[in-house]
Amino acid sequence: MAPFMLAPGINHLALIGNFLPRKCGLATYTTDTYNALKQRYPDLQVDVYAMDDHPGRYDYPDAVTRAIPQHDRAAYLDAARAIEASGAQALWIQHEYGIYGGPAGDFLIALTDRLSIPVITTLHTVLERPSADERRVMEALLRRSSRIIVMAEKGRDILKRVHGADDKSIVMIPHGVPDRAFADPDSMKARFGWEGREVVLTFGLLAPNKGIETMIAALPQVVANHRQALYVVLGATHPNLVAHEGEAYRDRLTALAEEKGVAGHVQFIDAFVEHDELIDYLQAADLYVTPYNNPAQITSGTLSYAIGVGKPVISTPYVHATEILADDHGVLVNFGDSAGFAREIDRLLTDERERLALSKRAYARGRTMIWPRLAENAMIELAAIVAARPHRFAKSTAELATLQPNLAAVERMSDSTGMLQHSIYSVPDRRHGYCIDDNARALILMSKIDGIDESVRDKWTSIYASFVQYAWNPDQRRFRNFMNFDRTWCEDVGSEDSNGRAIWALGVTARDARAQKHRDWASVLFDDTASIALELEAPRSHAFAMLGAAAMIEAHPGHALSRTILTRYGEELITLLDEARRPEWQWFEIVLAYDNARLPEALLRAGEVLHRPDFVAVGLETLAWIVERQTSPEGRFRAVGTESFGRSYSDPLPFDQQPLEAQATIDACVAAYQMTGDERWREEAMRAYRWYLGANDLELPLATVADGGCFDGLMPTGLNRNQGAESILALQLANCAISALSKPAENVASTPRTAVA
Repeated sequence: MAPFMLAPGINHLALIGNFLPRKCGLATYTTDTYNALKQRYPDLQVDVYAMDDHPGRYDYPDAVTRAIPQHDRAAYLDAARAIEASGAQALWIQHEYGIYGGPAGDFLIALTDRLSIPVITTLHTVLERPSADERRVMEALLRRSSRIIVMAEKGRDILKRVHGADDKSIVMIPHGVPDRAFADPDSMKARFGWEGREVVLTFGLLAPNKGIETMIAALPQVVANHRQALYVVLGATHPNLVAHEGEAYRDRLTALAEEKGVAGHVQFIDAFVEHDELIDYLQAADLYVTPYNNPAQITSGTLSYAIGVGKPVISTPYVHATEILADDHGVLVNFGDSAGFAREIDRLLTDERERLALSKRAYARGRTMIWPRLAENAMIELAAIVAARPHRFAKSTAELATLQPNLAAVERMSDSTGMLQHSIYSVPDRRHGYCIDDNARALILMSKIDGIDESVRDKWTSIYASFVQYAWNPDQRRFRNFMNFDRTWCEDVGSEDSNGRAIWALGVTARDARAQKHRDWASVLFDDTASIALELEAPRSHAFAMLGAAAMIEAHPGHALSRTILTRYGEELITLLDEARRPEWQWFEIVLAYDNARLPEALLRAGEVLHRPDFVAVGLETLAWIVERQTSPEGRFRAVGTESFGRSYSDPLPFDQQPLEAQATIDACVAAYQMTGDERWREEAMRAYRWYLGANDLELPLATVADGGCFDGLMPTGLNRNQGAESILALQLANCAISALSKPAENVASTPRTAVA
């Protein structure tokens, strides 16, 4: 069969699934698919991403671009980045439960969610009664895939009935089969020592669901009429079964054959046979049987192969067999019906004419399923989805104007207890309750936001302050962080960062609250609690406490504890920088994480109130370094993506981007501008602010103008459309900072202070 020209506009695919030499049916299928594509379309580049259940065990061929360790979620994200960078125009997924990591294989969804290219998925199993996790993953895969390939029409029916799938996105392409000439079994038997035998064959990885017991129980009746009958069970024991019980199952089958008196008529071949050898075995058999026990089995590669070489097949009526053997292309026998198998085997071994006629009908059907046909049909679908160029997200046509602070979304997320953490879209999600992190930020916002009624400010300041106050655990001398919706605490001691943020909020409130009563309250609670800062260990918790201490010194000049916090941790940050520094790496840690700009901001604020020019110099140096790494090649702000966290001395990755990073950068740049008067820092603050308005990698605004809301971040696939407290507060505090920065001022020193949270 001559090679085909490539479809216009498609020349590069990524293919993911198991791959030989891994020993399983899916590995064989994916390998055969790859070979069919390359043989039919020699100019097509196909990058194989092999799922790896035992990293380091398999010696993959050059066709495999990358192996993905099954249980390493980070490896899926790395693979997604590699696929995006490769120039592949589409991803073809071979999906089977159990080969992808995470609950029901949801690590695969993490990979697809980070791709902008179209996806086509072949489903090797379609479940009638999926578990909750299986349903969740399947429906995510259905949403993400431009086409779904099933190998039986029953699969289409289940997807529509169980998952509500769109019929137009589903295409039925039968399992591929080898392209072999029709052969007389007797011409092949000598190779296997089967001369003169009437051979009945079953092939596949040996496991209890294959129904071998049914066939062994049928043999006494078969042998009574056919003394030369031989039942061959070809295939290694399934690796998972071997890992669990060794070869105990194979031993039980051998014992059953002895018990039935047919041991001389059963041959077990314990081997994982290569492709060409398997076809030889199939062609040497007189009959092929699949006595499988699972009615829902929607795909059987071995059954397809048997039909492909023209074998008369006797099978139980599982889904795939019912479809492929319809219209007199094979024989069906009820599940577990040993007598039925014996009867049909006897009939076909006796009636040579009927056996040959059935063989020819099967072979004719198999010609429609050969691998080149599968490759052609799949390429038609791939070319269509690539040509359609499905948009993963719609880009905004214009950047939003600078926004005024707006309390509406904050109030939507708040109740008489405090501000709830999370939302589903814009609706508060009470399941996750509250945390001090968000209520501390909300408390700071109440000191900074202009243009609201003072009674409203008083109400919410009191509520958020009450949350912070109640979070203090005097027995443990720590703030708690997480609270359930029923106001019960989830813990006795919150994280170091949450304790640092509480101190920060108290310092800012002591300085900036509009009402004296709130300034007095915050000053007292700061004095009662802030010494815990001296016991914190993490650099970010130090930075948060420093920001609170800097505000406290401005509220109460000479405040001794605040001076100690600022001096100790300012000097520690400089020491950390000296230890981690490299020529290309001017940062306090060997990794980037969240809220990065808070570290230089803390040094700047400490340097300002302590009159420490060394703190200021290091703050400006490190701020310049992190700002450079948060600027895209197009000159836009690009928040350090969460996928970057924990990667030593590595450039940041672009996703997922969170609103917190833009706000931290704005506040740090405002601090630098206030201290230096350098317009560069004003421009950098505006660059970071415009990220909220649509000047970002996806050209999508995160701010919702009508209600002051903010989406939770940018992902490769578009917006995270939830609007949690952290994101809303980040936007509103950024609005406050930019509003203050934009007000006319006689000189930089008189520029109003900006919110920090």
